[in-house]
Amino acid sequence: MSIRITDSVTWVGKKDWELRDFHGMEYSTHRGSSYNSYLVRDEKVALIDTVWQPFAEEFVENLKKEIDLKEIDYIIINHGEIDHSGALPELMREIPETPIYCTRNGARSIKGHYHQDWNFVEVKTGDRLSLGKKELIFIEARMLHWPDSMFCYLTGENILFSNDAFGQHYATEFFFNDEVDQAELYQESIKYYANILTPFSSFVRKKIEEFVSLNLPLSMICTSHGIIWRDNPLQIVEQYMEWADDYQEDQITLIYDTMWNGTRRMAEAIAAGIREAKPEMTVKLYNTGRTDKNDVITEVFKSKAIVVGSPTINRGILTSIAAILEEIRGLEFKNKKAAAFGCYGWSGESVKMITGLLGECGMTLINDGLRTLWNPDPASIARCVEFGKEIAAAVD
Repeated sequence: MSIRITDSVTWVGKKDWELRDFHGMEYSTHRGSSYNSYLVRDEKVALIDTVWQPFAEEFVENLKKEIDLKEIDYIIINHGEIDHSGALPELMREIPETPIYCTRNGARSIKGHYHQDWNFVEVKTGDRLSLGKKELIFIEARMLHWPDSMFCYLTGENILFSNDAFGQHYATEFFFNDEVDQAELYQESIKYYANILTPFSSFVRKKIEEFVSLNLPLSMICTSHGIIWRDNPLQIVEQYMEWADDYQEDQITLIYDTMWNGTRRMAEAIAAGIREAKPEMTVKLYNTGRTDKNDVITEVFKSKAIVVGSPTINRGILTSIAAILEEIRGLEFKNKKAAAFGCYGWSGESVKMITGLLGECGMTLINDGLRTLWNPDPASIARCVEFGKEIAAAVD
């Protein structure tokens, strides 16, 4: 399947309708994804990226229906990760001498994956590749989100091929941002940023500012995953700048796991206290043992504060809470407050342990946390409500 994007650009990628997890189950893809590859025709022909390895044979066979492979003059690999480069071995068996344009780190990454010494041409920011009437301008985008990442810009068409930036894991029968459900598009875009790009927010700001300084007109952003931005493409650029600036909404999120519902009852009472003190505040509760972790992390990204709870088990905490706190630590969220809670039967270490982990996550601790013995009684529930009010008072 191929779709003409402009007179000179054709989408030749793959929609993956069945995908439900990505990065080895590190990212949930409730709506599937796509691997966007683009064929650019001028006096010379360039192929930008390929698809994930399981679809390599299908990709090459479909590409043959679109063009004689020997007519491809250049292959551009914006990122060496195998969802971008996975069809290279299959393709290079057909056209082994075709030069592959990528960053220096890109060449290292591709060689590391496939152990092939293909005809690599290493590029850096500002380098240009003439296709005839049009040129591709290369822009390194280190750590968005790998060291090898880059963008390329097509003059004449004013298209930015943005690699993983500005994308979403989102399979849809449509191809452009103005055709899809806008609520779905926003949700998948913010989830993608929160779970993948947050640690690199300083790089996001710097790279956007660098691109803007080039004064290049922008008509379209062709992403590596999800839809293509053609209707006001700057909207997603502006949104990224907002998300990269220690983003917050007027929200507090409670995340917990529970054994015999004691910690759940604490969470509900704390939430009630927050709502009583600040009825205008959005308060959300998630049981991490029952809720997709990437969806929870997206809500953490949006929040001014999080409140984390677990009962004590074997002098520790429940594994779903330990796992999500490790994810949060790696994402390096900024400017967020936090507190811990939990119930216990005899040793009661969970609250102290969660408090320590929240500190390691870079959170500003509101207090030392709250714990209750066994299943909370009415007096303990009342303390939870007051604890919620204290949290609300600490959040601007």
